[in-house]
Amino acid sequence: MDIADVVKRAYAMPLTNPSFPPGPYRFFDREYIIITYRTTREALEAVVPKPLEIDEPLVKYEFIRMPDSTGFGDYTETGQVIPVRFGGQHGGYVHSMYLDDDAPIAGGRELWGFPKKLASPKIVHEGEVVVGTLHYGSVLCATGTMGYKHREADHDSVLASLAAPNFLIKIIPHVDGSPRICELVRYYLTEVTLKEAWTAPAALDLRPHVMADVAKLPVLEVVSAVHFTADLTLGLGEVVHDYLADRSTASATQPEKARA
Repeated sequence: MDIADVVKRAYAMPLTNPSFPPGPYRFFDREYIIITYRTTREALEAVVPKPLEIDEPLVKYEFIRMPDSTGFGDYTETGQVIPVRFGGQHGGYVHSMYLDDDAPIAGGRELWGFPKKLASPKIVHEGEVVVGTLHYGSVLCATGTMGYKHREADHDSVLASLAAPNFLIKIIPHVDGSPRICELVRYYLTEVTLKEAWTAPAALDLRPHVMADVAKLPVLEVVSAVHFTADLTLGLGEVVHDYLADRSTASATQPEKARA
């Protein structure tokens, strides 16, 4: 394989047998349970990176069932998204994600910088309740329960939340272990078709685990919950802040300060 072919095929690893195809990535009948809860500002300040800013001390705990997605297949995911501001723009910082499928773990980390880890989340319907759980190995780390379709949710509000930008920290280390890429990435969900949306009372229990630290953002009060299904496209990202550029600028000016 010559050098030009290597470069042409180098969109993912392994070079000759990548875990996922090129995008775009379309999702059908994506089912969400999103439980918004209040936590401590101190806990958020410990994990939200600047230049992102915290509004209220809120977290959105998400359980997402994805039965049909192009390139990534059939899987379930769960994690925490923190409402933030970037400049004057309101959006969500994706703090943690746990899922049960290799392709979206590899693709999410390599392309966007999603903080994905392998685990065992589930969404099940049990009579009058929708239940979301996260197991990391044998340990139960999260349980969310929500009443089944009590009241129709406002579709405009749900669509507005899906249209808001999301932010990630993309990290790719150098071969010596130092950071080679460290960027704040923004992405959007596009071509959204909201099929149904419901609200109901909900409860959320998060438990400590050394490798699944969802409980480090403790639940003080459940604020709201929404359960909906939608078709959508996961848009590719754009870099909005380069953390290493800041470091490079500081290093470049250091000799001038020393000479002065």
